[in-house]
Amino acid sequence: MARRRRRAERAPRTRRTRRISRRAAALAAVCAAVVALFAVLVPVQTSLYGTPLPLSFILGAALCASPLLALSHPRRALAVFAGAALILPLIVSQSLAIGAPWPWSVPALLAFVLLVGTVTLLHGARLGAFALGIGAVASLTAPVLRPDIVSTAATAASATADLVVTASVASAMFLFAALLAGRLRVGAELTREREHAALEESRRALVEERTRIARELHDVIAHSLSMVQVQASTARYRLTEIGPEAAAEFDSIAATARESLTEMRRMLGVLRTEDQTAELAPQQGIAELPALVDTVRRAGVMVGLEITGDSAAAPATVQIAAFRITQEALSNAVRHAAGAPVTVRIQTDATAVGIRVRNAAPSVSSPAPTGHGHGLRGMRERAELLGGTLTAGETSEGGWEVTAALPLTEPAATATQETS
Repeated sequence: MARRRRRAERAPRTRRTRRISRRAAALAAVCAAVVALFAVLVPVQTSLYGTPLPLSFILGAALCASPLLALSHPRRALAVFAGAALILPLIVSQSLAIGAPWPWSVPALLAFVLLVGTVTLLHGARLGAFALGIGAVASLTAPVLRPDIVSTAATAASATADLVVTASVASAMFLFAALLAGRLRVGAELTREREHAALEESRRALVEERTRIARELHDVIAHSLSMVQVQASTARYRLTEIGPEAAAEFDSIAATARESLTEMRRMLGVLRTEDQTAELAPQQGIAELPALVDTVRRAGVMVGLEITGDSAAAPATVQIAAFRITQEALSNAVRHAAGAPVTVRIQTDATAVGIRVRNAAPSVSSPAPTGHGHGLRGMRERAELLGGTLTAGETSEGGWEVTAALPLTEPAATATQETS
């Protein structure tokens, strides 16, 4: 149980930590790519294309920083990139260096591909397609405005090849980013659905446990009311010395008890579902704990039981709660601490019934838990319903301990409400 509780508590924090770490890693990768592209683009534009150094710095910074700006302001990033991509190919010397691609240099091409991928992945395929279109328009505008550069056949063929390569690589990045964004979106939706299903399962288990407690309380109260009704109905026959007025009072008490029983049965019909029938066997109490422990022992678990005090004097509701809490604590110890010895101590004094179920550290690894455990919550509900307390936690030796205190008297708050 300790491992399950720690895993359940760490799960939301782990998911948030992973998301934060992924965002930080993506930001660091984009920043590194931007710095590398800027460090290469400035000298390439200056030496191979004859671009003035100040303009290389300014336009190169605008071109390379656009993917970083697109993380939070995609439209501004597209505007900055469009301006830089449109101007940079135009301010080159007429005689380009041999083998220099134009209108897109290699660093500019990589910056364009990075921008398309960033916008598509973070802001959707529609905006990514718009970024792809902006790059295509900018690349086609340069040959139109600088016909002197593409005047020869060799230069024109080189420019055409550059445009084809740029369009192909950018389109491939767009498709990859769109598919990846869809996969991440589906994964996020599945994660939300799992969290929602886990929350609904937790609520359902809590409602079922409360309903079960209410049914058990109904059985106890119905038994008490039946005894009241029987004693009141037979009073005139058992006590021959009572007068007519007292007999009429007893008959009134019997009638009230019968009405209360009818209302209780109506309530029980609401609480029970179609697959739940009335339990005909008596409710288990502290006296049935030795039989419960024997059952666990037959399963191969070493269980020690110690019962002290007059437990028979405890009310029926306390008896039932003590049995159920011990039963659930033993079940959890068997499931999550395989091979570990368990000790059960029940101590009844004048004020409360004390319960302590303690298991040592498991000697072998327990199987992975299946489903969502709500036994601890149900045990705490039972204890609080009677005005008691329940604590559970890991021991210093690596085991697990459940401790509960169930008062024998009615909770003060409940008594005050009924009196008022």
